[in-house]
Amino acid sequence: QYSFAEKWERPQNTEVLGALDLGGASTQITFHPGVSIEDKNTSVFFRLYGSNYSLYSHSYLCYGQSQALKMLMAALRQGSPTPQQVSHPCYPKGYQENVTVADLYDSPCVSAPSTPSPAEFFTVTGTGDPAVCNSSIQKLFNFSCGANRTCGFNAVYQPPVRGQFFAFAGFYYTFSFLNLTREQSLSNVNATIQTFCKRNWTELEKNFPQDKKYLHTYCPMGIYILTLLLDGYKFNEQMWSSIHFSRQAANTDIGWTLGYMLNFTNMIPTEALENIKGHQPSLWAGAVSFIVLALMAGLVAAFLQCFWKTK
Repeated sequence: QYSFAEKWERPQNTEVLGALDLGGASTQITFHPGVSIEDKNTSVFFRLYGSNYSLYSHSYLCYGQSQALKMLMAALRQGSPTPQQVSHPCYPKGYQENVTVADLYDSPCVSAPSTPSPAEFFTVTGTGDPAVCNSSIQKLFNFSCGANRTCGFNAVYQPPVRGQFFAFAGFYYTFSFLNLTREQSLSNVNATIQTFCKRNWTELEKNFPQDKKYLHTYCPMGIYILTLLLDGYKFNEQMWSSIHFSRQAANTDIGWTLGYMLNFTNMIPTEALENIKGHQPSLWAGAVSFIVLALMAGLVAAFLQCFWKTK
């Protein structure tokens, strides 16, 4: 708040909200841990409106929406008895599509078992099995942390989550479609996703004709988000209510571009530079006196030298 004293002041009894971002290629978590950050590679210093913040922040490359779906598809194809026919437990029962092999392995997040032919493709058939889907998605992560260490996933250090969080971008859009953005218990969220995943493709096409492009992905992304938040970032049932799925904050769209701008400037508003003296005044006076005496001594020496030469 801008005070009557013409200064920016942080309102009392306010807290720093954490940020959960889910993009296409990566996912990020940032929050104020309230404890010393052990891994300095995950520590971010931030100054905003005259206040300093020490935040925990980490970005997981390849765990955004599109790349996670690619990793899941590649894992299912690798485990299929026939690579040309892949059963997908996360896609609705009755859904079918042809996928070009080159398109699946066009990302550094997915390793091709061999050099794919540009024209080669395989057929994916949805089976609508949320239990098997959950098990398949769990295998995309490494949840072990090692002894005496707290972590998120893939052995990346993370202090325990703390405070309130805004979950935006992919988190919001998936949960908005599933009508889960309003605060609901974790059991209701899980039940809603499970029920949606069991609906067949014909029924979904009929009920959601405007969302056909991404309609088959809402089941895997719903289960993926739960896995990421609960098993990855270590939220639990008690902490679930601290996550607010939102597209805006204070009537402003939340996104990585806004965060990048704030982080790049790292100081809003611009603060006036202070006058800085390199030394104490007494030290400056002594230095000036020394220089004057040295010059006088030099002039006297030059005068005496000229005097003796003329004699």
